[in-house]
Amino acid sequence: MTNLHVSDHAVLRYLERAHGLDIEAVRRHIAYHCLTGDELRGLASLVNAIVEGDTVVTVLLPSMRPKKRARRRRS
Repeated sequence: MTNLHVSDHAVLRYLERAHGLDIEAVRRHIAYHCLTGDELRGLASLVNAIVEGDTVVTVLLPSMRPKKRARRRRS
């Protein structure tokens, strides 16, 4: 295997052209869920997003959140 770097742009275009993924639909879906959470002051956000200015720079799904460790009860 080579050390050739594949850019995010190349990956997106591949998914779009080879597999028919609608990138703009995905973009609208993420924006909708972020705006919904923001409008409700974060109470019902379906995704955790990191936003810089007016740009969503990454998205964390509930399955990606660290699991809370159970507290041990002292006897």
